[in-house]
This record gives sequence, C-alpha cells and structure tokens, in this order.
Amino acid sequence: MTGPTSPQYLDPHQARTAEPTPYEKKLAAVIEEVFGGGAHDLPGLVAGLNARDVPAPDGSPWTENTFRTEMRRLGA
Repeated sequence: MTGPTSPQYLDPHQARTAEPTPYEKKLAAVIEEVFGGGAHDLPGLVAGLNARDVPAPDGSPWTENTFRTEMRRLGA
C-alpha cells in the first residue's frame, strides 16, 4: 500500500543485476546525446552513433539490425 510519503513510481534501476560497464555507460551517454540532438527514430539514432565514431560491438559501423541485437543482448 502506498501512502502520502511512498513513491508511486518504479525505481529505474530495479532490474539491474550489476552496475553498468564502461562500455554501457558510454553507449548510453552517446544515445542520449544523439536523441538530444534531434534524432527521433532508429535510422537517425544509427546515423548519430556512426557520426560520433562509436562502433558496434564487433568494431563495424552500426546498422539497425546490430543496434536491435545489442539492445536485446543488454536487456534494454
């Protein structure tokens, strides 16, 4: 039961099993930067990642498919 002093929202980190790795922190920061710069869809996000020289996990440029695969792997 929630009362007047109980938060009625979820802890955004409640599903974490470990602290984010440096790679995950960097990727998150760049994704936030790309969205903050006006990207609003997956093609724009992928283009933004590639424009910032942030390679996909295998070292190649990002594609929509590699981004989806990586987000699934990370549990996002």
